[in-house]
Amino acid sequence: MQEFKNLRREIALGASQNFRSAGRAPSMFCRIDPMFTIEDRSLIRSMILEKAASDRRIVGAAITGSGATGAEDQWSDIDLAFSLAEGVERPPVLSEWTTYMYMEQSAIHHVDVPSGAWLYRVFLLPGTLQVDLSFVEAAEFRPLASTFKLVFGSANEVRPSPSPSAENLVGLGWLYALHARSCIVRGRLWQAEYMVTGVRNHALALACVRHGLPAVHGRGTDQLPSEVTATFDLALVSHLDPRELSRAFRVVIDGFIAEVRCADKTLADRLESTTSLLKESLNHFS
Repeated sequence: MQEFKNLRREIALGASQNFRSAGRAPSMFCRIDPMFTIEDRSLIRSMILEKAASDRRIVGAAITGSGATGAEDQWSDIDLAFSLAEGVERPPVLSEWTTYMYMEQSAIHHVDVPSGAWLYRVFLLPGTLQVDLSFVEAAEFRPLASTFKLVFGSANEVRPSPSPSAENLVGLGWLYALHARSCIVRGRLWQAEYMVTGVRNHALALACVRHGLPAVHGRGTDQLPSEVTATFDLALVSHLDPRELSRAFRVVIDGFIAEVRCADKTLADRLESTTSLLKESLNHFS
């Protein structure tokens, strides 16, 4: 707990000094005007951690995401994880913390993102600041990645979140491809673009798995070798037209099959003839 108090004091002091230098005084209502600053983010995180430390239902807290590794930049959000004491029901805690975020931190809206035993309540604050508060029972409170910095309490042993399986990504890739073809020939151009993009995204996720990079939400895509991403440069749809969609579709199918081949050559051989038929069925748009 003393370590947390020292961290809180350090964050709050730095934030207060920056607020004063900017002619602003920190208060319980942290006004973010107009775009949040690094100092705003530090002060709000400190305030939330201080509240968590005084909440007897919360027995552990951690900074997660880029804030845990010192990799934050101007655009980073706040990611905090909380461990609930044994026997504590999550809904009342969520309800009270949500009221706090709206009343004390001026939240504009929130959305829940469940993930296994964890529930992430994600808040949008003025100035475009995002605050992710995750709540989980103490038995499941543990690092799910290397981006986990315990502030107080104790955590269980590391259990990294599993990456998507290559097999599942392949299956979703050809499923999107089937629907992309159907949408193009039916003239459903917006949906067709969505489906073509879906094939590309799953192919790139396959590449991320192959290179040991984060494969969810495109997080590892910018770290892929340039020769991999270059394969998909022409897979971007430039405008909504059956001819253009068909062109991008052919490019993305070739890139998709190339990634499948890296993961499973036998499966790629089986899929290639069928995906070739998909491309041929759009020849009249050439």
